[in-house]
Amino acid sequence: MKGSWAEDAALRYLLDKGYELIGRNQRAPYGELDLWMKDGEAYVAVEVKQRRGERFGTPLEAITPKKIERMKASAIHLLERDDVSVRLEAVLVYGSERNHRIDHQALED
Repeated sequence: MKGSWAEDAALRYLLDKGYELIGRNQRAPYGELDLWMKDGEAYVAVEVKQRRGERFGTPLEAITPKKIERMKASAIHLLERDDVSVRLEAVLVYGSERNHRIDHQALED
């Protein structure tokens, strides 16, 4: 898979920050979550986007409001309840496998 190195880098980054992995490429009726994590008591749906450059826009610009809605619906579906804290986050990977940087941010306030 073309972007699997970026997903691997994002996973290592989050694990180093103390997150726990629940699953990768978790499928739900509303779409797929790249990384399904837990940070303390909160569940975290993570979208990983990678770009070599910004010629076609930044990785963040590739995450549309519709994608964010689908991520939230998928996370709630996977939990099978809606009384649990869920965060939506993005790990943005800039560059190539050999030379990259990572930006991590929340997708909603």
